[in-house]
Amino acid sequence: MKAKAIEYTISAAIGAFFSFFGVLAIPLALLIPCNIIDYFTGMAASKVNGEKITSEKSFAGIVKKVMMYILIFVGYGVDCMISYVAANLHIEMAFPLLFSAMVASWLVINELISITENCEATGVAIPVLSPVLRFIKKKIETVVDTPEEGIKKE
Repeated sequence: MKAKAIEYTISAAIGAFFSFFGVLAIPLALLIPCNIIDYFTGMAASKVNGEKITSEKSFAGIVKKVMMYILIFVGYGVDCMISYVAANLHIEMAFPLLFSAMVASWLVINELISITENCEATGVAIPVLSPVLRFIKKKIETVVDTPEEGIKKE
């Protein structure tokens, strides 16, 4: 009986997560474990390479992970403002969380690259995955790259 209650609770939590975050659920569901795996593979790579793991270095890594979620929130804020303006102009939005989903997806790719780099630093050869991830990252950055012509620099 207890096992069923735990199973139902987990199912409800997962359902609520996906319902609440919508299109952001998949990148967030990937980013969270990627953050954890990257943190621990980074510590393992440091240890294997004889680097000292300090609380300052560890804290900086955690701060970096928190900043990732702040960036997603900023993307969400941009999406909210665009949706607000579009709604007032009676424009239908086919993909209402575009910027936050792009930011979250880019961060997942970055974390996956970092995980493969950490694995390589421990001596594990990754001949296919690393170049493919770097290619995807470059493609994403190329698609969203905006020309700076006409922008005044202060």
